[in-house]
Amino acid sequence: MTRTSPEPGISDAATDRITYGAVHVRVTDLEPSLRFWCDVVGLRRMDGAADGVWLGVAGRPLVVLHPGADRPTVRGTAGLFHLAIHLPRLGELARALVRFSRAGVPMAGADHVFSKAGYATAPDGIGLELTVETMEEYGSARVTAAGPIIIDRDGRPRSPTEALDVARVMDELPATAPDDPLADGAFIGHVHLHVGDVDHAADFYRDVLGFEDHMRMPTFGMNDLSAGGRFPHRLALNNWAGRGAVQPPPGSAGLAAVELRIRDAAVRRGAAEAAGAQAIDGGPLELLDPAGNRLLVTADRV
Repeated sequence: MTRTSPEPGISDAATDRITYGAVHVRVTDLEPSLRFWCDVVGLRRMDGAADGVWLGVAGRPLVVLHPGADRPTVRGTAGLFHLAIHLPRLGELARALVRFSRAGVPMAGADHVFSKAGYATAPDGIGLELTVETMEEYGSARVTAAGPIIIDRDGRPRSPTEALDVARVMDELPATAPDDPLADGAFIGHVHLHVGDVDHAADFYRDVLGFEDHMRMPTFGMNDLSAGGRFPHRLALNNWAGRGAVQPPPGSAGLAAVELRIRDAAVRRGAAEAAGAQAIDGGPLELLDPAGNRLLVTADRV
């Protein structure tokens, strides 16, 4: 699998130095996965792809399904905790809540101050977050012995995992039919990965790929990184699958690859050197993070 998705359009991540293309996942049975990702999530199936089933919005793939896995995701292993589709406005999250409710698929909500999110599990145990960036509410963040604290724009300390005000979200429900596909402005805004060593992994993503530390939370078993733009939460790494967690057995459902687009030429050259390649010229550069998660790296010239 070496094909990557087309260049993204301008999005809320336009100031980031690193953006995401599609997230590739291995699945066991294609049909229930298609029902979930298309009918419930709201992605559109894209034609003409031979290497997997490509799903997205406005001609931009966000998720690529690779059928043929012989078992669901395996607990206690490195890989995908969840992929996050960022939505352009709260009304899109409201429509998603309606679709998930009608389909009988549980969705848990959370208010992270800098975003409002809903969490669900796709077939085979693949994690999904649908989220809306609400940076107008965010002030700063700090890490304490008890865990992370978010300071909102009014200077109030807040938990990063407050309950979602569903009524407020539903007040934004648009006239657009809930079953219509996701808005064209949806994009992969972050990924959250299981790794065996959060500090080693964070060092790799910072030093090799150009991410920036946002919060390191040793008591929480998690590190959070930004991509250099305004939004602070572009990559999360946790050791919740166990310290020293390794990749699942071959044939398991779960993460196949994450597409990363890097704008800085010097960072791309460093990534190429880390992978033992000379340059990124056309096709993606393939490399593994310290936990064995596969990355497909290309230039992002947006």
